[in-house]
Amino acid sequence: MPEGHTVHRVARLFRRVFVGHSIQASSPQGRFADGAALIDRLVVDDAWAVGKQFFAAIGGDWVLRVHLGIYGAWTIRGVAEAASLGAPRKSLREEGLRTLQAEAFPPEPVGQVRLRLMTDTVVADLRGPTACELLTHDEASEVMDSLGPDPLVGSPKNNRERFIELMSKTSQPVGAALMNQKLVSGIGNVYRAEILFRHRLDPHQPARQIAPEVLGEVWDDWSVLLKKGIKTGVMVTRDDLSPAGARRALRDRRLRHYVYKREGEPCLVCGNEVVLEDMLARKLYYCPHCQTAQ
Repeated sequence: MPEGHTVHRVARLFRRVFVGHSIQASSPQGRFADGAALIDRLVVDDAWAVGKQFFAAIGGDWVLRVHLGIYGAWTIRGVAEAASLGAPRKSLREEGLRTLQAEAFPPEPVGQVRLRLMTDTVVADLRGPTACELLTHDEASEVMDSLGPDPLVGSPKNNRERFIELMSKTSQPVGAALMNQKLVSGIGNVYRAEILFRHRLDPHQPARQIAPEVLGEVWDDWSVLLKKGIKTGVMVTRDDLSPAGARRALRDRRLRHYVYKREGEPCLVCGNEVVLEDMLARKLYYCPHCQTAQ
């Protein structure tokens, strides 16, 4: 599932290529035809992200909300650039990561495109989202108010305090709480596993049992990791890499993480076996030796 850094990258790209421009909106798949008709030929006023939720204000009255979920992705293609952001697919890599300087514009839709947004120079195709809907500004505010704090949205001080307060009140295991978007926005399976390991936290320990100062350190770490992920486009969570090793990790996902997808392999810190189990129907990776209850 695309995590917070990816959705923030989508928002930044939209601000650069769509905000201030009139768009042509369509639904080649047909499932969003009515919504596309309402925003066709309108101007994109703004675009932003809160955690895993993407929002775009369009035409003064509407807010487009997109949640990519597990399978969703945006493919952005234009005369001078191309990007595929979201769930990886071979077809998206093949047709979405090349420029169109030598091809006719606009390109034909490929696959099940829920929503296509287009200007004279760039086209964005949305496939496979969990949610794609038009909201009023009040409805969009209600959605955002229901979400937990995001390090890049609002006051850093208030966000940190709110995170500590929300986590300190929940009896959920911290491994589940970090994935609860009502408690904190943007953390998915990769960041969850790696943040817990980086702070040597037992995923099964109730979040409210963790000391506030430790929760503050977790928040600070999440803030740094999110910004790094936005900058590089990948989730490199190891801080034991040399500069050369960090550059290699950007190219090779096997070098990026302490525990994520390393089940059965030796822990990079203690040498004991990394474990994989299910927590709330999601895969949880951790080192039982390093990660003990506080």
